[in-house]
Amino acid sequence: MVGRNASSVTDFILVGLFPEFQHSTVLNFVVIFIYILAFLGNLLLIVLIWGDCRLHTPMYILLSQLSLIDLTLTSTIVPKTASNFFTGKRTISQIGCGTQSFFYLMLGMSECLILTLMAYDRYVAVCIPLRYLTIMSPRFCLHMVAGCWIGGSIGSFIHTVYPMHFHICGSREIHHFFCEVPVLIKLSCEDTSVYQLVVVVTSIVLLVVPFSLIIASYTLIFLTVLRMNSVKGRKKALATCSSHLTVVSLFFGPNIFIYMTFTSSHSPDNILTPMLNPLIYSLRNKEVVAELPRVYLLPLSQ
Repeated sequence: MVGRNASSVTDFILVGLFPEFQHSTVLNFVVIFIYILAFLGNLLLIVLIWGDCRLHTPMYILLSQLSLIDLTLTSTIVPKTASNFFTGKRTISQIGCGTQSFFYLMLGMSECLILTLMAYDRYVAVCIPLRYLTIMSPRFCLHMVAGCWIGGSIGSFIHTVYPMHFHICGSREIHHFFCEVPVLIKLSCEDTSVYQLVVVVTSIVLLVVPFSLIIASYTLIFLTVLRMNSVKGRKKALATCSSHLTVVSLFFGPNIFIYMTFTSSHSPDNILTPMLNPLIYSLRNKEVVAELPRVYLLPLSQ
């Protein structure tokens, strides 16, 4: 009993999704439904890409990594949220909170770098197409993808371990539906101004700088597209780029605001965006759409 009470003192309390809404049950079921769609959509996109050798190109390999990140990201948040909702138990252990924060940050940082690499891929494909196969070689893509995952893991480890050591002398209630750095900082009764400055600098490096590089890449892409004589080529380039820009705006906009101002979002955007990503990319790519019937019909023909 003593051990149980001692361990419960270190637990955090997650307020959950939509605590102030009267019909929170309906909204929570909607979020769970969105999660299922996001999970299945990203899983299907991964299967489509890796199941067809024609899609083993840098653009689609990077897209499969983005889907893998989105699939894992939603699975880091929603199952615990759903468990708390159905059981009525809103607590999460300190280790569980740290684990959730680590994976959320790691996947978020990795996604930021992957999106930047995807913008570079489109820049090379549109602006210097003759050198595309040389620059975006399989070896280069493998190294870049590995770098994104390793960089995200290192950055996340640092920004998970350090905040978890802040002393909390008041309420351990987290007004959010999962653990992340901004909410953990708000619970601390220590002076966290120095660490907050570190978070701002990290946000500039991992959010503002990549976002600026993406904008610069697409500025050069649009200038190149405007000089194209082929209307068909111009439409194809714009269609591919518009899909990526939509995802970039959905990802960078909220995250820059959250981590530069130390606020936490209570909306289910963390789940909605991963669901939209496979829809945005697959429906705008003829190769992926053409592969869908084969996936569904192949088992029937066996």
